[in-house]
Order: sequence, then C-alpha cells, then structure tokens
Amino acid sequence: MSPEITLLLLKVIIYAPGIILAITLHEASHGYVAWKLGDDTAYMLGRVTFNPLRHIDPLGTIILPALLVATTGFMFGYAKPVPVNFRKLRDPKRDMVLVAAAGPASNIVIALASAIALRLMPGTATMTTAVIAEIFMYSIFFNVIIAIFNMIPLPPLDGGRVAVGLLPYPLSWYLARLERYGMVILLGALIGLPLIGQQMGTDLNIFRWFIMPIVDYVQGLIYLVTGNTAP
Repeated sequence: MSPEITLLLLKVIIYAPGIILAITLHEASHGYVAWKLGDDTAYMLGRVTFNPLRHIDPLGTIILPALLVATTGFMFGYAKPVPVNFRKLRDPKRDMVLVAAAGPASNIVIALASAIALRLMPGTATMTTAVIAEIFMYSIFFNVIIAIFNMIPLPPLDGGRVAVGLLPYPLSWYLARLERYGMVILLGALIGLPLIGQQMGTDLNIFRWFIMPIVDYVQGLIYLVTGNTAP
C-alpha cells in the first residue's frame, strides 16, 4: 500500500468518527425534541435514530465537501434535513426555538464528552493511544464548528430559526422570509467571496475572520473545563 493511501486511510479513521457522530446526533436531536413537543413527523419517518445512514445526504455530506476541499480548501456540507411540522408543535413560536437549538446543543455535549474521554486516556504514549487521542481532538473540533456554524442567525440554519422564534414581529417575519435565499447567501459569503478575494489579491474569507475565532474560544473553554491542555 502506497504512503499516500495509508495517510488517506489514517485521516479517514481520525476524522470520520467525530463527523459521523456530529451529524447523526445533531439531526436526531432535532427530531427527538420535535417529537416530544408534539410533532411526530420525523419520528414516523424513522429520523429519530442513531443510524447515520438515515441522516447522510450523498450530495451534501460527501460529494459537495469533497469537491470544495479539492477546489477551494474550504469544507462546507449539510446533512439530510429533519422534517419538522411547526404547526403541530404545542407552542409553535417557543418550540421552534427549542427544536432548532437542540442540534447545536447536542454537538456541544458531544464535544464535552470527547474532551472528558481525552482527559481520561492513559498517559502511556503508543501509536494506538496517539490515534485515539487524535480522534477525540478532532471530534471536539468538528462538533464545535458544526454547533457554531449552525447558530449563524440566518434561516435555514438553526440560529436563524432560533432568531425567528425570539425576535418580535415584524422582525421575525422579515427574517423568516430570507429562508428561501439563505443557502445562496451562505454559499456566496463562504465560497464566492474568498474566490473573488483571491482574484483581487485580498483576504475575503469571512469564515476565518468571524467563525474561527468563536470556534477557537469555545474549543478553548471546553479544554479548560475538562482539564485538558488546549492543542
């Protein structure tokens, strides 16, 4: 086996557990909270499950991130959205906030659990313990990124739905109307702007400007409260 293939397989082993767990629990949490608050749509469709195959979208979870990493170096993707019928919720405006926040909250819980597991690892340094430690560290990283990114206050992201539920009318109404354009705005801001910046010779990577400092701060807090040394 060539060194390139060996390195690729090692990266898959290290990255995949955190990403798969992050996506699976994020989407399942949306469906579970919606189910408990009166909407059984996701439950009836089998989306309240820990089976990652029920949540992975071939285009958004595999093909798009791979193409973007290969062409721009930026990884962006999405899972299969959990269907929620907000009209079936007992208190639609309040419960929409809880359903939307459940996904990012689950990612923070996974990040904390991964940090605790990292802290409890034996101090003996071997190849196996080094790989396992990397798995936990990347699980923290990926889960924090997914949580923070999804809390951007723009529908259809979770943060947008939280903002719609919390803002007074008519601000919530205007924000909700952006949902149909939300993905276009995100792709333009996160992918289009950096590409334009490259042509202009300037850095327009707003992900690195605004999102990554928050990710670093939250990740640092998680390492701190669990007694780990930040990487």
